[in-house]
Amino acid sequence: MSIELDEGTLGKRAVSGPDLYYASAMPSGGVKAVLGIIHGYADHGARYRHVMGALAEHGIGSIAIDMRGHGRALGPRGFCNRFDEFLDDARELRRLVDERARGRGDTPAPTFLFGHSFGGLVATSSILENPGSFKGLVLSAPFFGLALEVPQVKVVAGKLASRLFPRLGLPSGLMGKDMTHDPAKARAYDADPLVFPKATARWFTETVGAQARALANASRLTLPLYVAFGTADKVASISAAKRIFAAAGSADKTWDAREGLYHEVLNEPSWKDLAETIARWILAHA
Repeated sequence: MSIELDEGTLGKRAVSGPDLYYASAMPSGGVKAVLGIIHGYADHGARYRHVMGALAEHGIGSIAIDMRGHGRALGPRGFCNRFDEFLDDARELRRLVDERARGRGDTPAPTFLFGHSFGGLVATSSILENPGSFKGLVLSAPFFGLALEVPQVKVVAGKLASRLFPRLGLPSGLMGKDMTHDPAKARAYDADPLVFPKATARWFTETVGAQARALANASRLTLPLYVAFGTADKVASISAAKRIFAAAGSADKTWDAREGLYHEVLNEPSWKDLAETIARWILAHA
């Protein structure tokens, strides 16, 4: 199956904000579904091209954006004044997904939303705000909490820095070897000039607040839900994700534990199997 690729800067926005960047992969034949993709923190959409290609082989089109401060989008690296700014970016992705879903036919293709890590928090928060026409939510290693508990003194220092020096960047400590067992992809992560090594103080406190709201409102999440999580994840808390999964009001929800995998389950050597599983789940719910 041939695939139509497209990418570029999204300059015109419904809500004011920095220019974003997008990339799409659409099967040239009939489109069975369209998936919106939200990347993780210090991440960017181009790192999901292999997944987008695999989905297109099943007739699933996809479009990813680089959120503000990430990848090829404009804005200070990894910074936000408010978490809701990322929800504005998710609304732009929703608009692009709806455009691709309408395509050339009279009946729009069903649409789904995917988020990895921090993108999983953004995607979940976006659905809680307004599920719209999405038929389901797919998450990989959603960042609902840190895998390692942060000492209280650092939490207090982070809150203080968020007020006084909101753009202060502290080393995240993340390296490719913590993301995947694939040596080549681990090296590519470390060498990627668009992957930055720091987390800003304001982003951290805004994210913690968003995580608490996601848990408090999880019962309102009623869309079909699929969550994939590596049991050896060194970044995101599997227990925090399980709490939100358990609290979700979805009658149709799937927890897919991937034994021994690290944080980037879709960059592990077995990524193709997971991509195939996600494709089957999407088509079953389309």
